[in-house]
Amino acid sequence: MKLTIHQAFLPHHDAEASLAFYRDLLGFEVRNDVEYGGQHWLTLGPAGQPDVSIVLQPPFADPGISPEERETISAMMAKGTYAGINLATPDLAGTFDRLQAGDTEVVQEPTDQPWGVRDCAVRDPAGSMIRIFEVT
Repeated sequence: MKLTIHQAFLPHHDAEASLAFYRDLLGFEVRNDVEYGGQHWLTLGPAGQPDVSIVLQPPFADPGISPEERETISAMMAKGTYAGINLATPDLAGTFDRLQAGDTEVVQEPTDQPWGVRDCAVRDPAGSMIRIFEVT
């Protein structure tokens, strides 16, 4: 069996702020931009990985979400505990500097971790945790 990662989903609540972060700061390509029923979905991905995308979706797109679930999701997004993704780069320092210059919320500056990686952590505009690992 051969499986690959095709898409990962993260919530967003502001398409323009998400584009500024993922497209303008991280350099991802916009692959799809869809508005439907007053909601907005964005699909973006790294230029060198055309088969891998992040889909930024409205957090309440599922009509079956209860008012209590909406409240829980909103609270978790505000705390930055609802969603996250790990990215990798050969230039962690340069990537981190670019994110800092873009006024990104920094959770952790580049650090050598005890398990053998160097990484940093930031939050995207929706509060999702973005960890970026240095790879050689």
